[in-house]
Amino acid sequence: MIASTAQLARHGQAHGYAVAAINILDDLSLRAVVAAAAELSSPVIVQVSVKTVRSIGVDLLTAMFRAAAAGAPVPVALHLDHCPDRQVIADVVAAGWSSVLFDASDRDLAQAEAETAEVVALAHGAGVDVESEIENIIGVEDGVGSDVSLHGYSVEVLADVAERTGVDLLAPQLGTAHGEYRKAPVLLPDRVRELAKLSERPIVLHGGTGLAESDFRAFIDAGVAKINISTGLKLAYMHSAQEHLARAEASGKWDPPSMFADISRAVRAEAAKHLEMFGSAGRADAAAVAR
Repeated sequence: MIASTAQLARHGQAHGYAVAAINILDDLSLRAVVAAAAELSSPVIVQVSVKTVRSIGVDLLTAMFRAAAAGAPVPVALHLDHCPDRQVIADVVAAGWSSVLFDASDRDLAQAEAETAEVVALAHGAGVDVESEIENIIGVEDGVGSDVSLHGYSVEVLADVAERTGVDLLAPQLGTAHGEYRKAPVLLPDRVRELAKLSERPIVLHGGTGLAESDFRAFIDAGVAKINISTGLKLAYMHSAQEHLARAEASGKWDPPSMFADISRAVRAEAAKHLEMFGSAGRADAAAVAR
């Protein structure tokens, strides 16, 4: 069943778990993520990067998602990840996606607030939720982002801008980064607590791949309700393909459907691991009722 991203996150926020938001790459990874959620009776958010949108196209991605989610026995949302491009946002809003992340972290504060308010007006007019990022989370993901800190604000500023713009979810800097960690990050679960005192909006953790289960638990206990996983799925997908191709080379047996099956199993396992760690397994019925 197709769900609201904000409603899923609010249910997690109220019941002490986080909803996994997993970046898919194609129909194979999309179906594998939905299958993992169905197997564990977990709500899930299917995320799509701007790069993937431009590669596959909004219409085909929308049709793929609806086909996969319509028959799923769990609530599934479709979310546009990290998008600074207002035209891409307009396209997915028109297509009826569940939510968008308007990434205004490359703008100064006044422009970021003004444009975020405009995106909220557009999206809410179509029943689409908006996640906000006005201070940049370190790292480049699918060509979007920066390896240096461009804008950072107090939790008071984040809460005030969220209130004025009417966004549904907040993505603050929490010490994490996109991509693979080269050294241990300095994590900031206390910043989640501070922000949660000032705003009731669900808080989103970006840069989840590579954190320990105890790190995730600390963030969830502090109030994080949506956790993004992208790099982990890419690695599972590509390593599975690499291993299959090595076996095919050695055996001389080239069978694409067998490779697709291996990739699907690897992606399902990666998705399931995070659904269990985030505490959403077994929550599908309650999350669906809360819609």
